[in-house]
Amino acid sequence: MEIRIGNRTAEISLVSKVGNKVQVMIDDKCYDVDVVMAENGSCSILHEGLSYDAQLIREEGGKRYDVTMAYRSYQVDIIDTQAKYLRMKHGGEERQEDQITAPMPGKVVKIMARKGDQLAAGDIVLVIEAMKMQSNFKVSADCTVESVLVQEGESVNAGQVLVKLQLTDKQEK
Repeated sequence: MEIRIGNRTAEISLVSKVGNKVQVMIDDKCYDVDVVMAENGSCSILHEGLSYDAQLIREEGGKRYDVTMAYRSYQVDIIDTQAKYLRMKHGGEERQEDQITAPMPGKVVKIMARKGDQLAAGDIVLVIEAMKMQSNFKVSADCTVESVLVQEGESVNAGQVLVKLQLTDKQEK
């Protein structure tokens, strides 16, 4: 996954987790840390013999966090991998198409919308797991679910149509 802190974007992946011991890869550099999370958003991190305390506040939508450490605050954005993939594929902002397709092979984990459901821009339609990561597939415009062509637990192929949508009049081409 990618995160953005200010002007810096970093690629982060979880290598392993055993109890509180976590190994993460950040921009091709491996870090071993001991992390303890409290229910109130407080986090204690031990790395190379140094202790760090952080307060995490999750903003609405779950893609942005305010992180406060030692009297300094940072805004951390989690970059939506599906939106990034679509922007790169189409060279700019993505218009809502009349269908949702799988960008890569994976497995349908959860279906949140059913035939006939009215969706608003930003609504999650389904969740797919690929390469040990789950991606939320959202609509970028108001629409109605015409049909859901997959079931939970089903394996899907790259380019497979997952959901057909009926766009609102103002969104149609």
